[in-house]
Amino acid sequence: MTLIAIGSDHAGFRYKGLLKTSLGALGHQLTDFGIHSLEMIDYPLIVRPVAEAVAAGRFERGIVLGGSGNGEAIVANRIRGVRCTVCWNLESARLARRHNDANVLSLGERLIAEADLLPIVVTWLATGFGGGRHARRIALIDEV
Repeated sequence: MTLIAIGSDHAGFRYKGLLKTSLGALGHQLTDFGIHSLEMIDYPLIVRPVAEAVAAGRFERGIVLGGSGNGEAIVANRIRGVRCTVCWNLESARLARRHNDANVLSLGERLIAEADLLPIVVTWLATGFGGGRHARRIALIDEV
């Protein structure tokens, strides 16, 4: 079981609901940071609290969703200790964990087919960090 903070703006709302149901059924524990309707909202208001909760260690991982996932990743990566990556297929999800030890995943509902959504997230959750030269690189990132 993984403790996951999850949040979306209106553009990622439907996929967030799908993930909450599917990941919950797989035994993960999710806390929804919002939103709870399709009402338009500025994504930093949702993404920042998710990223802060992961950085503070209250959650093992975070998932943020929007239209493309790009803006959400930018906001999350402003929080020290967060390594947020945009993933769009299985290989990007695998490498995000294996090479970058990404602790927040950003997904774009407008760019990912529904059938690909859960496999991407499950791959990201299941893949371990490779360490080695990748750990050295993460240390260099954290020096900035």
